[in-house]
Amino acid sequence: MRTVGITGRSGCGKSTVTACFAARGVPVADADQISREILLPGSPVLEKLAERFGPDILEPDTGALRRRLLADRAFATPEGKTALDEITHPEIIRRVRAARQATREAGSPLFAIDGAVIVGTALEAECDDLVVVTAPYETSVERIARRDGISAEMARRRLDAQTPEDVLTARASFRLENTGTLETLRQAAGRVLDQLLDRAAGQKGGSGRSI
Repeated sequence: MRTVGITGRSGCGKSTVTACFAARGVPVADADQISREILLPGSPVLEKLAERFGPDILEPDTGALRRRLLADRAFATPEGKTALDEITHPEIIRRVRAARQATREAGSPLFAIDGAVIVGTALEAECDDLVVVTAPYETSVERIARRDGISAEMARRRLDAQTPEDVLTARASFRLENTGTLETLRQAAGRVLDQLLDRAAGQKGGSGRSI
């Protein structure tokens, strides 16, 4: 069984590609969703975060995380950001690996990890192949602004803070350029999936290509 990571910057159309894979029966672990789940009340991760960043990052009555307070403290210094990653990333990896093991036991030839942040993190090492979805800058800005109900300027700031596109594409096994219609992207995603399934079956495919 092979593991493929699906990633891209905001507004690129990554979720559409992931949906195409899932629709054809590929099990998907949503790393972004997992990262939210491990911060819910009752998670052992919260106890570790409270030990490192202070018990007041948790609501006293509900145990819910005060996300803004945690962010203020964690991102105040490089050491804080490193500590945050060291506490949260192992649990994310553990859950992804558990999902992958279940997929392997079920006999699936392919397992996908959907994540906005894969390149440059421990998740990248979990992937045999990496599909990077790209879109024109202003197109992404428009999509982000419409999707999240924010101004174009705010959308640009958000996009500019993310990993540069050329860094992502340099690591790509496959690059999906989302420059056309939704159906065009879906068709391209299907072609990439066909090649990934061929790889999983032991056949060689291309590397770093645009579809």
